[in-house]
Amino acid sequence: MSAGRGEAPRAGVREAAGVWEAPGRVNLIGEHTDYNDGLVMPFALDLTVVAEARRRDDGVLRLSSDGAEPGRETVRLEVADLAPGHGPRGWTDYPAGVVWALRAAGHRVGGAELRYTSTLPAGAGLSSSAALEVVTALALNDLYGLGLDRTELALLARRAENDYAGAPTGIMDQMASACCTEGRALVLDTRDLTRRDIPFDPGAEGLALLLLDTRVTHAHSTGEYGRRRAGCEAAARALGVRALRDIGPGELADALGRLGDPELRRLTRHVVTENERVARVVAALTAGDVRGVGPLLTEGHASLRDDFRVSCPELDLVVAAALDAGALGARMTGGGFGGSAIVLTEVATAAAVTGAVERAFAEASLGAPVARMARPAGGARRLA
Repeated sequence: MSAGRGEAPRAGVREAAGVWEAPGRVNLIGEHTDYNDGLVMPFALDLTVVAEARRRDDGVLRLSSDGAEPGRETVRLEVADLAPGHGPRGWTDYPAGVVWALRAAGHRVGGAELRYTSTLPAGAGLSSSAALEVVTALALNDLYGLGLDRTELALLARRAENDYAGAPTGIMDQMASACCTEGRALVLDTRDLTRRDIPFDPGAEGLALLLLDTRVTHAHSTGEYGRRRAGCEAAARALGVRALRDIGPGELADALGRLGDPELRRLTRHVVTENERVARVVAALTAGDVRGVGPLLTEGHASLRDDFRVSCPELDLVVAAALDAGALGARMTGGGFGGSAIVLTEVATAAAVTGAVERAFAEASLGAPVARMARPAGGARRLA
């Protein structure tokens, strides 16, 4: 059973102290830049993970989820025993990692019982793991009166994903889930975590932003994602900079000439041009030119496909079919290797664009993607 934004899940935790939720996110632009100290521009979705929770005084962490794999719906862990690489692997790594990260940071967090329901599909490139971490952190923050702010919670959630679950992601997903505002996109500088909200309402301009889930699942903890990050770090070392963020567009040609490895050149070109695309999208939205964002989405997809090499045939098919049907722009969103794509199109042609993508998938003997409208929603919050 799932619970959507604003809906409390069915009773499952005896004498629950409260109910919390955290959203997934769509990244409008700025892909694979967050772990390079770069710029990102996500917004929250109205697809969420909901947690019903209470404290326990026996040092036990009891986690349950209707959506877990058979045999793993409920897991009982000893809080004192939590450590990276210790215990069962799977979905519970994310909430257990949050408890571990809080305790490792010196916060007096003991046992808890949490039951999760979700409308957010796992493996769709919409940050289901970050939503699970953030809702857990928010619930424990309230249950134990820790007084942590949203940025602190996001950083602890990111530590849980990196160090406990073993997924080498940046900070964008957790910050988006914790901090986004309804009706706005979040412009985040991942170096210093300064942020600002930019109004983003395609509907007011007669536009629609479609979210198409290819249903090709991915996992950030697998090797390809980590190899991209390691390659970016190697390129930064070779160029003598702290991170690829420090290479500006005017310095790109020189930087590429100094890198002998073709793979490092490709990774560097994507990161530098993607940071510049974020700045261009911000400028377009600030000027009220929502349609001008379309070509930048398509440009970003080409860079992710050809330079960063994290797309897949299904994502490429969504983009190609949507553009052929008259969309203003399209690109994969999220870490890649599967997941979802976004398509900016006129409202009047949204149904035709969706239909064209579905026909292209059918002609390729692929299962139909799941299509939704994507609208900026609010960040994590307490429901009850």
